[in-house]
Amino acid sequence: MSASDTPVSMPAAPDTTRRSPWGEVLHSLLRSGTFLTGLGIVVFWVVCALFGEHLVPYDPLADDVINALAPPSAEHWFGTDQIGRDVFSRVIVGSRDILTVAPLATILATIAGTALGLVIGYFRGIVDDVISRVLEAFMAIPVVIIALLAIVALGTSKVTVIVVIGLSFAPIIARTVRSAVLAERELDYVAAAKLRHEGAMHTMFVEILPNVIPPILVETTVRLGYAIFAVATLSFMGFGIQPPSPDWGLSISSNYGMIGGGFWWTVLFDALAIALLVIGVNLAADGLHGAFND
Repeated sequence: MSASDTPVSMPAAPDTTRRSPWGEVLHSLLRSGTFLTGLGIVVFWVVCALFGEHLVPYDPLADDVINALAPPSAEHWFGTDQIGRDVFSRVIVGSRDILTVAPLATILATIAGTALGLVIGYFRGIVDDVISRVLEAFMAIPVVIIALLAIVALGTSKVTVIVVIGLSFAPIIARTVRSAVLAERELDYVAAAKLRHEGAMHTMFVEILPNVIPPILVETTVRLGYAIFAVATLSFMGFGIQPPSPDWGLSISSNYGMIGGGFWWTVLFDALAIALLVIGVNLAADGLHGAFND
């Protein structure tokens, strides 16, 4: 066979199926049973929060003393409370307040914590030492104590609860972001930005921030679960969402004294709703963590 008859090997076709990093994350999430289960639970409660009043059989605020403390039945699936309000309707509609306050508090915590974490991680030195010691002292105080002090001083309102919980969780997120920034600031692209004489703000928020989004997303999801518990706890103690809201924590606070009389349904379903929502958020957080670490 002559040289001219030798088969010519064709260059390999480019791999057009290669996904972007975020595409890989999305693909992992869509294959994650843990994430999809958690997302399904959260979406269920979000739908209840948005459209609950159109889904329930009774007005959650309407009392019916004649049917007070009726046990679960075909007419009242979850029974009625001590003034005859339908527990099922209150559980469904009660998701609205907690799914308004907790996510807003978490968003505030993420914004403040990310900004702090970028600053102390990027500058290090005296800035890191001073701010980190202040944050550690702040984190040593339980969130509920901080919230109670602030609410007593400022008054009870949803805005106060959002701000207090958000600022209480900000140091925890800041610590996570700081750790991620410390690893990123030593990489070549940060050195290149400095050689281009980019300012610190540009380097932190344009160069570094996009590369630390994964741990921020995971930490934010985890904090949302804690924020739900914090809001419910404050409502239970009478310092959070106020009557006549069907808020879960407030409903438990109003009815837990009835358990001794055998009227368990006035508390059980609200407690299960809180637990189910937190489980859903935690499952979603686990799924996110797994997707980013695949």
